Parts: sequence; structure tokens; C-alpha cells
Amino acid sequence: MRSPEMRSTATGTARGIRAPHRPSTTDRLAARLARATFFGRRITDIVTDLRRRTVPSHWTNLFGVVTLACIVVVTVTGLWLMFFYTPSSDTTTYAGGYAPLHGAEVSKAFASTMRISFDIPGGLLMRQAHHWSALLLPASIIVQLATTFFTGAFRRPRRGMWVLLFLIFIVALAGGWSGYALPDDMLSGTGLRITEGIALGIPLVGTWLSFLLFGGQFPGEIIEHLYPLHVAVAPALLIVLVAVRGLAAWRHRPPQFPGLGRTEQNVVGVPVWPIAAARASGLFMIVSGLLVLVSAMVAVNPIWLYGPASAGDTSAGSQPDWYTGFLDGALRLVPPGWEVVWLDRTWTLAVIVPLAVVTVYLGAIAVYPFVEEWISGDHRDHHLLDRPRNAPTRTAIGVAGIVFYGTLWTAASADLISTHFHVSFEHVITALQAALVLGPAIGFFVAHRVCLALQRKDRELLLHGYETGRIVRLPGGEYVEVHRPVDEYERWRIGAVETRRPLELRPDARGRLRLVQRLRVRLSRFFFEDRIEVGLPVAAREGGVEHAVTDVAGAAASADLDTADLATQTGGVPVRR
Repeated sequence: MRSPEMRSTATGTARGIRAPHRPSTTDRLAARLARATFFGRRITDIVTDLRRRTVPSHWTNLFGVVTLACIVVVTVTGLWLMFFYTPSSDTTTYAGGYAPLHGAEVSKAFASTMRISFDIPGGLLMRQAHHWSALLLPASIIVQLATTFFTGAFRRPRRGMWVLLFLIFIVALAGGWSGYALPDDMLSGTGLRITEGIALGIPLVGTWLSFLLFGGQFPGEIIEHLYPLHVAVAPALLIVLVAVRGLAAWRHRPPQFPGLGRTEQNVVGVPVWPIAAARASGLFMIVSGLLVLVSAMVAVNPIWLYGPASAGDTSAGSQPDWYTGFLDGALRLVPPGWEVVWLDRTWTLAVIVPLAVVTVYLGAIAVYPFVEEWISGDHRDHHLLDRPRNAPTRTAIGVAGIVFYGTLWTAASADLISTHFHVSFEHVITALQAALVLGPAIGFFVAHRVCLALQRKDRELLLHGYETGRIVRLPGGEYVEVHRPVDEYERWRIGAVETRRPLELRPDARGRLRLVQRLRVRLSRFFFEDRIEVGLPVAAREGGVEHAVTDVAGAAASADLDTADLATQTGGVPVRR
């Protein structure tokens, strides 16, 4: 006999009333995920904020995704390699899959790296993917630094984000350098010997630093000391810095280039979810796939050709990884015999001077946003980017810095330049020394003049428009060319230029002119005095970008009553070129 519940169910089914639908496993998981919290907020609230938040769709925003893809690939492959690598300098007899080295006395670190490359399935692919992603990571960060610098995206309120990006670059260099030595091959051994020489050349503390780094006489226990730095310290710092910079980017809305409808108070672009997220995910997959593809097809760091490291030998023609080449180049450009004896100690200027120059160069990069703000006296928040031509002095400084870095980087391959092009090594070094001194000045001057020329061209476009190639003859016999006015979007993009003027030297409350104030005014004139006003002088006196744009647009609109209209009104005859 059926129970009352069963009879009621059967009756309901017979009458066409369906039983309540039980949610599927997917629906239950989706509902639970929607109710889940992340950093104290529900996932649904975060998705709603992502739909409301917009980001500009510009190519300069893509390099952050490339950097993230490199970090993920290098982290995943590094975790895999940890299970098979032996961080030990103890010697062993090699008996692996590479026959030419059978019976050789090698370190356990070198033997484990050879085992990964030849005896473990997929090991060589993982090694090379780890290496290629480590090579691409500094390049992506450098491009990010360059785009941020030349567009002025480092200005308040993003000065801290610039410092974080610079620190990410330094940590990436430290992680790459420490991993460069872990295979313990002849190439990395030569690099470590150079490192020991640099450490010993530092006055007062050089010997102590060398013993601390190597754990005794070279090579000591350098593998055991670098391994924690490479697998723990550098990755942890990298992940923390990237996370902090991501949170800072979320707090401050993204900057954008000037354009129609774009102001300091809004962001014109696409929503983060799902459009920007889909684009970023696609680029992330493409970069990761290309790294794996290149790793499968192009060999990098073939340690079996270099052989194991030997404390008494060195490798001819050895080259560091490209991202540390500027450090090696700085050492090569020092003139020979730079040593002085002072306080009963030998001061090796051939080491001290390159270290000091590189330190000052990197320090200048880190503090530049604060220096420019102090010189300009502009403490406002900026959410509109600069076109590089509209900040000629900043752009020229950036070009000079690139020339300086490029010269040091080229000097790291001075020996290869000499052998491949059959020129004297001394002549190559002399030419690079001259380029190191004169190149930045020449680069600054050329870039500054090019920016001013481009500003002049923009002003002509706003006032007269584009040349069309059509020539008309006026009733008075004059021949003029018809110009096509720029469209509204282009007018805003070109004309939205903030007018910057040098500071004026004024005494303080006691009537004094301080030396610091004099220096600040001189630097301000150096930055902003040589310029071309793209906007009209009246707008510049009123101050503010909005006025400048309006007046420039009005002037261009009045100039749009151009020769074509003039020819039409006066019955001009068109003439072909």
C-alpha cells in the first residue's frame, strides 16, 4: 500500500503538475561561487564593479599582460624544475645521457641540470621555457618603463606605481642573475669569477662581501647561497610587488590620452569585464603559447657545449644574458690602470667608477617623477597622458638615457664586434667610450629639436588643416592650395595640450633668494622655456587645458573657411597639379 505522500505525488503528476526541479551540480556551484567572498567582498559585487569600470583600449596597456604571462610561465616552470635540480657544489662523476661527458668530474648541480636536459621527458622544454620567459620578462618591463616615462604616466598620483615598476625590474634582474649561475657550467662560472672580482674591488668591505657571497675562496658554496635567492626571495618579492602595483592600479583609474570626450574626470574605453578581460586573457594565452613554441624550436643556454665550471679555467667570448649586459659593458669601457693608493689601501677605480655610474643612473630613473614635480611645481593629479612631442625636454632626457644604456649594453659585446667585423678591439672600445660621453648629448639635442618640429606641424594642422593637392586660381590670379580641415576627434587629440610655463624667481618672506630656489627656477626654464604654443596665447594666459582646447578648436574652425571656400565664393578656377 502506498503512503499518502506517494499518492499525492502520483496524483499531482497525473494532473500535469511537475515536481520541483532540483538544481544541477553546475547551478549549485555557480550559486555558491556567487555567494563566495574574496577580500571580504562577494564575487557578484566584484563582477558588477568590473562591468562598471572602464579602461582605455590602447596598445601601451598590453605590456602589463606580457609581463604577467612571463611571470606565470617562469614560476610554473621553476616549480617543476625544483623537483629535479640539486643545489650542491659537491663533485660527482657524470654518467648521464650525454656520452661526450661520461666520466667527467662535475658538480651535482651541473649533473642534475644535464639530467633534466637529457634524461627526463620534457625536461629540456621546461628548462628552455624557463630561460626564454626569464629573458622576455625584463624586456617587457623596460618597454613598460619607457611608455610610462614618455607619456608622463608617472605623474601624481602614480609616482608610487613608477617606483614599484622600477623595483619589479630590479628584482627581475636579481632573479635572472641568480638563476644564470645555478647550472654551474663554464659560462656561468666565468660570470661568477667576474662577480668575485667586482666584490673584491669594493673598498673596505670587498673581502667581507666576497666571503659572505661565496662562503670562502672561489667558488666556495655559491650554488647553495644563490639557490634560496632564486627560488624563494626573488619570486616572493616579485609576486608581492606585482600584487601591490595591481592594487594601486585598481585604486587609481587608468590614465588615457587626450581625445574627444576625454577629461581628467572620466575614462573613455571598454568595460573591464568581459571585453578587456577577454582581450587580456587572449594575449596572455598567445604570449604563453609563443614562449613554449620558441622553447621547443630554439635552443638556449646549451650547457653541454660549455662543459662544467672549473675554478682555474675561463670561457673565451663569454657573454652575459642581455639584461645584465649594461653592467658588464660599464666595466669594459673603463680605461686601463685606474688605481690609486690612499690610506694604505688600493682603490680600484676600474670597479668603483662603473658601480657608481650605474648606481646613479638607476637611482635617477627611480626618483625622476619626484624631481620633475619639484622642478615644475605641479602637484595636481594627472589622468590625461602627454604625447611625447608635447613634453620635448622630458622626451629628450629619455632618449639620452636610452643612448647611454644602449652604449653600455653594446660594450658588453665589444669583443664579438671586433671579431665579427674584423676591427681592432681597442678601436671599438675607444669609439664606445666617445659614444658614452657624446651620444647622450647628441641624442638629447636631436630628440628635442624633432619634438619642437612636430609641435610646429601640429599647430599648422590645427590652423590650416591637411594639404589636399588641389590648387585653385583666385580671380586676382593668385594660386592657392586647398586644405582639408582636421576632424573633430583629431582636433581634440592634437589640441589638448597643457601649457607649461617656467617658474618665476621670487624672494621669500624675508626678501631672500635662496640657492635652492635659484636652481629650481633655472631647471624650470631648461624644461619649459623652449617650446611652441600649440594653443593660442590668450588661452595660455587664462590657464587650463580646457580653454586652450576650445580656443585652438575655434581658431582651426575659423581657418576652415579655407582657400576652398574662398575659391568657391569668389569663383576661383581649380587647377590640377
